[in-house]
Amino acid sequence: MTLSLISQVIITQDIPATVKRLESLATREQFVKILKEESFLVEDVKLAIEKAYLASQEQTILLLGAKLFSEVVQNRLLKVIEEPPKNKRFILLTPSKATILPTIRSRLPITVVDDMVADEVLGLELSTLSLETLYAFVQTHKRTDSTMMKRIVEQIVKSALYSQKYHLSAQTLQLCSDSFEALDRGSPPQFVLTALLLKLLTQQKR
Repeated sequence: MTLSLISQVIITQDIPATVKRLESLATREQFVKILKEESFLVEDVKLAIEKAYLASQEQTILLLGAKLFSEVVQNRLLKVIEEPPKNKRFILLTPSKATILPTIRSRLPITVVDDMVADEVLGLELSTLSLETLYAFVQTHKRTDSTMMKRIVEQIVKSALYSQKYHLSAQTLQLCSDSFEALDRGSPPQFVLTALLLKLLTQQKR
């Protein structure tokens, strides 16, 4: 995948390596990097906005990277992304496209660096899914918010596909999109997760 230094969202499993690739493309651009190992926080947004409004005659690329950008964080970034200060560009780096809000997607192009996304360790063995393991997994996500749940749903469906342990029909695969829509409408994340896993359980190969 060819990278460029335009404002965009980059989906990558290796944020540090992708940042190095971007830096290697610079001619006169300078970089401001705010990279988090886990979640991008509200205070990180404040810092990014402060950096964006610092006067500079050079093109400045703000690289914002994290495993998760919550809805609150994305909404706070929206205005500065929509109307960036002069000579400023924003590149968001994150592992999952599912967590990016439609409002951000409509303003920034999405570049997928990894065509084959590596499965995260979900703490759920899909090849031996049972009612017991399903229930235990759902219980661990009683407080998971809708943004993170989208990411989990995406990884579950991919893992199920790669495992080849399921009879996955087009209708079943549509369940992933339906799960996203349900989460966007405000359905409880735990309920959406339960519905997805129960559907998969009925599709297990015997």
